[in-house]
Amino acid sequence: MLTIWGRKSSFNLQKVMWLVDELNVPHDHIQVGGSFGGLDAPTFRAMNPHGKVPVIDDDNTVVWESHAILRYLATRYGRNGFRRDDAAYAANDDQWLDWQATRLQPDFLMGVFWGFYRTPAPKRDPLAVARSIAACSQHFTLIDGMLDSTSCVLGDELRLADISIGTCLYRYLNLDIERPRLPNLDRYYAALCERLAYRQHVMIPFDDLFGRLDF
Repeated sequence: MLTIWGRKSSFNLQKVMWLVDELNVPHDHIQVGGSFGGLDAPTFRAMNPHGKVPVIDDDNTVVWESHAILRYLATRYGRNGFRRDDAAYAANDDQWLDWQATRLQPDFLMGVFWGFYRTPAPKRDPLAVARSIAACSQHFTLIDGMLDSTSCVLGDELRLADISIGTCLYRYLNLDIERPRLPNLDRYYAALCERLAYRQHVMIPFDDLFGRLDF
């Protein structure tokens, strides 16, 4: 049985839960982190010495870091286009997973969501927030261009690149910030919202996090 650890409000957990449901993998979910605690428990640290979520245990195979988990699940249970026995196909997803982790996520999750939304107004750095918002506009304009002739990021099938990038959209498009008009991105987001797994695991209200630097 696959067991998954992490709180539902965790952005990185949401990627994993979305994919697990798309793959129809039976699983148990244990909420840890934030108000649930448990990250410093010896049993949890034995699985992930960094004390972060998400973590999975799949019949004694333990994996941490969200994108490593996505790759593992796609390889282990992959169907519906998420993984093929084709190095070029996998690399195409992998490069966008890395881009999301090294470019989009720092600018959006840390620079905008944490720097603006979760930071109390008196403690914000307006210039840093403005730079991050501008960087996100560039990132999503790039994705909008890719979606000009396709329904998903890498074609017409939902793939790991979509799981990683698409998880950002619910929060990005529901923040009170300046955004460019991106009709292809809006169409793509509307299609994601039709997916049950996306609604259940990504479209989770986050208003309770406004102005809160703790969990």
